[in-house]
Amino acid sequence: MSYYKLRDEKLAQLRNGHTAYAKSRELIRILKRGIEKEQLQVHYDETQKGCWIIPLIPEKYNYT
Repeated sequence: MSYYKLRDEKLAQLRNGHTAYAKSRELIRILKRGIEKEQLQVHYDETQKGCWIIPLIPEKYNYT
């Protein structure tokens, strides 16, 4: 599967409020570019084995 198809799937997950995971450095790089382009608010949790990308919920949607 191409990195760009994976990127599109992961960006869709993030837009829907779901966490995304990427293992390869190339996919992480492409995802970060897409996230910046779409101005998504996310938190990156990078480890030696991959990167968890967690969408940040705007305050107006914070139900705590």
